[in-house]
Amino acid sequence: MIKIDIPIILASNSPRRKKLLNQLNLNFEILKIEIDEAPRKGEKPVLLVKRLATEKLEKAKEKVAKGIIITADTIVVLNGKVINKPVDEEDAEKILKRLSGRTHTVYTGFAIYNSEKKKSIIDYEKTQVTFRKMTLTEIKDYIATGSPMDKAGAYGIQDDFGAVFVKKINGCYYNVVGLPLTKLYQNLLKII
Repeated sequence: MIKIDIPIILASNSPRRKKLLNQLNLNFEILKIEIDEAPRKGEKPVLLVKRLATEKLEKAKEKVAKGIIITADTIVVLNGKVINKPVDEEDAEKILKRLSGRTHTVYTGFAIYNSEKKKSIIDYEKTQVTFRKMTLTEIKDYIATGSPMDKAGAYGIQDDFGAVFVKKINGCYYNVVGLPLTKLYQNLLKII
């Protein structure tokens, strides 16, 4: 496993990313970072997630003097259109109806920076997720749990109930949760 002497900082507000990074058995601190996550006109998904991860990194570098900083951003894309976190329960219902019975793509961009080496790695992962057809009752019951409200695409594959909507995935499961662990780990080894 990774053994390093300088602090690791996860610059993220996501409890899911914190849980995922814990799986790598790393000691790290959390730094909450807020940026405008709106896509630019015509911006492709890969460029969007890499730009957002980079902007979060630049903001984190202003607050962290020494350490390895990790940032990430995850989006859901259906037919070329980015689906953000729902603004309310009605929006969550619309999103889940659109995803029902269809395949969408989850992109996560991430950035890693080593302050001692002044070296950065910016990368991304993408995973295709196919939902089975969902009933309106299932969608409404899921929304009633409150779980979809803080997640891109209005679902969490790791949730008890959200998980039963997923028929299959093609790619990294952890990417759908919010942090592609294998790719992140391999890049951490390159930067330490």
